[in-house]
Amino acid sequence: MAQTLPVRSSILTILGVSLAATLFLFWLIYVHPATDPSSLRLTFLPALNALLNGLSASALLIGFVFIRSRRIAAHRAAMLTAFAFSALFLVFYIVNYALHGESHYPQSPLRTFYLILLVSHILLSIVALPMILITFFFSLTGRIPNHRKIARWTFPLWLYVSVTGVIVYAMLAAARV
Repeated sequence: MAQTLPVRSSILTILGVSLAATLFLFWLIYVHPATDPSSLRLTFLPALNALLNGLSASALLIGFVFIRSRRIAAHRAAMLTAFAFSALFLVFYIVNYALHGESHYPQSPLRTFYLILLVSHILLSIVALPMILITFFFSLTGRIPNHRKIARWTFPLWLYVSVTGVIVYAMLAAARV
C-alpha cells in the first residue's frame, strides 16, 4: 500500500503536467496570435519538425527490435533517444506556432483525407503524451510489469503520432509546390 501512494501521486502529477501542456498548446494555437509576418521567419522549422518526428519513429522501431531480442540496455537507449527527439520536436513546434501560426491545407481532393489524418494525429498526440510519460515513469522506477502493460499501448500510439506528423508535413509541403 505504501508503494501505491507515490505511484498514484506521480501519475496524477504526470496527468496534470500533460493537461497543462495540452491547454498551453490550445491557447497557443487558438488564442495567441502569431508574430508579425515581417518579423523573424524561420521557414525551416516545419521540415525540422518532420525530421524530428521521423527520427523519433526510427528510434521507436529500433527500440522495439532491441526489446524483442532482449537487449535491455540498447532498448532503453533507443527509447530515451526517441523521447529526446520528441521533446525537441515539441520545443520547435511551439516556436514555429508562436512565430508563424497555423498552416492551412488548400482546397483539393486530398483535403478531407488530410483533415482526418490531422485530427487523428492531434487527438492521439494528446492521449500519447501522458502515456509516454507514465511508461517512462514505470521503466525508470523499476516497475517493469507495469511498464510492459502500458508500453504495449504506448508504442503503437507514439509510433502513429510520429509517422503521421511526417505525413502531415509532406502533404502540406506537396500542396504548396
